[in-house]
Amino acid sequence: MWEGGECWIIGGGPSIPYEFGVPQDVIDAVQQGRQPVDVYSPYLSRLHDSHVIGVNAAFLLGDWIDFIFFGDTGFFWRNQTKLMEFSKPKVSCHKYWAENGEEYGVKYTPKMGGKPKGIAARMNYVCWNNNSGAAAINVAYHLGVKRIYLLGFDMELGEHVNQHWHRHYMAPGVKKDARKTPFHRHKLSFPYVVKDAKILGLEIINVSQSSTIKQFPKARIEDIL
Repeated sequence: MWEGGECWIIGGGPSIPYEFGVPQDVIDAVQQGRQPVDVYSPYLSRLHDSHVIGVNAAFLLGDWIDFIFFGDTGFFWRNQTKLMEFSKPKVSCHKYWAENGEEYGVKYTPKMGGKPKGIAARMNYVCWNNNSGAAAINVAYHLGVKRIYLLGFDMELGEHVNQHWHRHYMAPGVKKDARKTPFHRHKLSFPYVVKDAKILGLEIINVSQSSTIKQFPKARIEDIL
């Protein structure tokens, strides 16, 4: 679909609203549960005409997200009503959707057996990489892009001890325990991803300035858009 083009992948890192200059009072309202996350959408308007893959809760930003990718069936059931209303393709690598995807409008892309990390070149297969964000890179590769911009791939807590740019997974006011973050486990896959990307001719650029991922070159959003 996007042969030879480029796309953005929106992860969950807390830096996203700051990268786009969202006012602090708006960020506070979202973090405190007083506003829905789609209030961020106008501030991200420069992405609305771009190819975008949203990871997990990113679908809540609006239908300008072209694809949503998730790996956890629990995420689907917790958000079933809104996900069924989401008009763009929903993609998952969980084997549950092999038999049930058509009923719920979820496209199934199997995990690559024998290759848990990196980028699977075999059509429609993905490397799970221990996290949905890295697996979404594999989806972008199958869509034909030559360049990917990673947004919100922070792999660290925000200044308010929040793991995400939203409060979708935690009650307002609850702070994440820094000792229980999955970041170390998630980052183990990126050396394999960058190695395969070079072989496959795929350029990956990290636009999250605070990101602790070291494998990809960084660029500022202002310089790209």
